[in-house]
Order: sequence, then structure tokens, then C-alpha cells
Amino acid sequence: MTLLSTHVGSLPRSQKVVDFLFARERGEDYDAEAFDACMAEAVMENVRRQKEAGIDIVSDGECSKISYATYVKDRYTGFSGDSPRNAPADLKMFPTFLDRLAKSGGTPTYARPQCTGPVTSKGQGELQKDITNLKAAMAAHGVERGFMNAASPGVISLFLQNAHYPDRAAYLEALADAMRDEYKTILEAGLDLQLDCPDLALSRHMLFTDLSDAEFLAVAETHVAALERALDGLPTDRVRLHICWGNYEGPHCCDIDMATMFPLLMRVPARYVLFETANPRHGHEWTVFRDRAGDIPSDKVLVPGAVDTTTNFIEHPDLVAQRLERFTAIVGKDRVIAGSDCGFGTFAGFGAVDPEIAWAKLATLSEGARRAA
Repeated sequence: MTLLSTHVGSLPRSQKVVDFLFARERGEDYDAEAFDACMAEAVMENVRRQKEAGIDIVSDGECSKISYATYVKDRYTGFSGDSPRNAPADLKMFPTFLDRLAKSGGTPTYARPQCTGPVTSKGQGELQKDITNLKAAMAAHGVERGFMNAASPGVISLFLQNAHYPDRAAYLEALADAMRDEYKTILEAGLDLQLDCPDLALSRHMLFTDLSDAEFLAVAETHVAALERALDGLPTDRVRLHICWGNYEGPHCCDIDMATMFPLLMRVPARYVLFETANPRHGHEWTVFRDRAGDIPSDKVLVPGAVDTTTNFIEHPDLVAQRLERFTAIVGKDRVIAGSDCGFGTFAGFGAVDPEIAWAKLATLSEGARRAA
């Protein structure tokens, strides 16, 4: 049987796309029709290159979004001003490295407004454009299955912090209610829905450093409850959930471990679970899945990251196959899909991996999946 391949979602954006996104981000005048045409063209090329690389389940590359989380400020009301910036705890431990990252452009400084009013949708017009672009590109290149990313309530609360609702729980409920229509629209379009949830791991060493692991798990439980609220009644068999510890090259010595997060991760309302296993800090944690195989629900499909997204090494396809085989030995080949650790274009205009190397990594990912099968 074949082993399918996919990735986390974001892909390198062309300079033309980046220029348009930052013109909009800065509130500058720009040609809206030319913007839309540029995005459609970029998605068409993204899907062509994913097909060429052998990727089975494709995305639009998130090309129309300034970032995977803060795009909501452009599509929902209630955001203004600026949120406090919280460097991850591991980078604070090594201030010379943090300074080097900042000077190299490795810490993006785009807008992160606070929530200062009721969060409501401005309508699904921008999302419908994204859906139309992706489905047109899939049809043009003969790709049958695609997915679209959407921010989770928890990750929005991480980057766009609350200054309006009485407490975090109320903010999460409001975000869940506001985002539900976005999730529903993606699913009704026939696409898989990917919920980006780095808040379930990254926020432990970014926003909740003063808590114990047990206390953080209680916070994470409320984030999962918000997801359950937003997805209630929707077909979760086509929902993917991505968890990560931050898509940056750094020490990561403050990351909460997979063993601690595993029980909660297995309860998330999503059939497909995407997680990091290629980076050196978490590559050993496949053993958590092996040792707790009996706790993996029978309907879960594991999508381990078999290529890293923070370095320019191109993994050997045999290494990719070995990483995947660890998981196929646990749950079977029919319940594993080859994935990437994170996205290659998390923030528009920023990315550690050279664009051409990113495409080469996707090609070695699909070849490794073929060998594992």
C-alpha cells in the first residue's frame, strides 16, 4: 500500500506576494484586483510544485495570510493596538543568541493587536477567495485532496492577547464561537480542515512560564474545550490538528515533553494529529507512542514530522523512511501519513529554509514515504 504525504501548511511566498501582504499590513494603498490575481497565481504555482514534489494532500501555502495566527485581525472585528511580546523562555536563557536572531530578522515585528472589543466575523469573503484559489489549482493539476489551515482559539489568544473579555475563559469561548463559521466553511467546501494549535505546547515556555506542568495542563484543557465548542456537530473525521513547540532554530531546552502532553493530545477532537519528530529536541519521543500504543484511539491517524523546517539540511529519504517506520510499526501503515515538523513560511517574508531547499525537502519527504511503504 502507499503511504500518503502532506505537510503542515505554509510554504515560501514569492517577493511579489510578500510585497502585497506588507502593503496591506502597513495600511498602504494597493490594487485590490492585482492583489487577488497575485494570490490566485501563487496558489496555482504552489499546488503545481507540491504535485511535482509528490505531495498527496496539498494546501494553498497560506500565501494570502501575513501569518498563520495573526491573519484573524484582518478578518474579524475586535482587534486594535498592540499585544506585549513574549520571547520564549529558552531564548531568554541565551540572550546573545536572542540578540543575534533579532538582528538577523529572525524575530518578525509585524502587528499583533490586542483584543479590545467583541470578536465577530467580517464575513467569509477572504476565506472564500482562498478556497476558490486552492480548488481551482487542485483541479488544474489533478490533485484530489487538499487542506486549509485555520487558527485555533488557543493560538489566537496566545498572540492576540485579551484586553476586553472578563477572563481567558470568556475570551476563548468568544473566539470559539467566532471561528466556528470559518471551520464549517472549509469543511463544507470539501477540504480537510487543519487547526493550528502550537498553543498546546509552545505557550508553555512562552506565556505560562510561571506555572507548573500540571497547572499548564489545566490551561491547555480549556484550549481543547474551546476547540470542542467550535467543532461541535462538525465532521471531525476530516479535521487535522497541529501541535508544535515553536518553529525556530533554538535551544528548545524549556519545551514541555510529549509524554506530559500525550494524554491530552490523544483527546483532541481531530482524526489527524500532526506533531514534531524530526528536530533534535523531540526526535526521541516516538517511544512515547510506542510505550502508550494502547492509549492511542483506534480512529487516530498519526502525521509525524519526518523533515525539519528550521534548517537547510535536506534529509536523506532513507532517514525519512526510518522515522515513518517507527510509527507504522505502532499503528500500521494505514494510520500514518508523512508530514513536516512545521510550516516553511510561518510568517510572510521570514523563513529559515531557502525556498528551493524547502521544495527539495518536500520531495525527499514523499520519496521517504514511498520507501517506508
